[in-house]
Amino acid sequence: MTETIADRKAALRKQLRKARREHAAALPKEVSALVFNRPPAPVLEMVPEGATIGLYRADPGEAPAFSYTKFFFERGHPIALPRITTLDAPMRFHAHSDPFEESDLEDGPMGLRQPSGGLPEIVPDVLFMPLVGFTVTGDRLGQGGGFYDRWLEAHPDTIAIGMAWDMQEVGDLPVEDHDMPLAAIVTPTRILGPF
Repeated sequence: MTETIADRKAALRKQLRKARREHAAALPKEVSALVFNRPPAPVLEMVPEGATIGLYRADPGEAPAFSYTKFFFERGHPIALPRITTLDAPMRFHAHSDPFEESDLEDGPMGLRQPSGGLPEIVPDVLFMPLVGFTVTGDRLGQGGGFYDRWLEAHPDTIAIGMAWDMQEVGDLPVEDHDMPLAAIVTPTRILGPF
């Protein structure tokens, strides 16, 4: 039986998710507190003044976005987080106005915390997004649901920046027509791009 691109992606996701979880769990708390503390200057140069910033609430193992959320919020940028209602409905972004206490978040599908549906829907100008894997040329492997790809296809002017651990880099990835490109990738030690 011939392995399909979907099969290869699924196998890579399983392998990389496990490695990512183990890597993040093994980091000393002192190190975890320092990584992704604030966006580096070259990344900030990609962010237009007053831009609405889309971020995510990291699952265990994902590159943490919490400090970036606070950083941009404290500088007056509107913040948006993804909201998913069902696995076959499009992902939307809603305002997130309380990154410190997260009082405006509720439980969503797959145990994810997300903005309440009553909060305003907004479109990020810049979107920081999690990755499962990446290459030095900017190819990315996402979670597999296609939410970010579909959202980026519908919003081609959004500046998409991936966030990942260095150990998530792979030599190459299978890329399909629906896989949307990134403008840059930021890790604890490097900035790849702009692409």
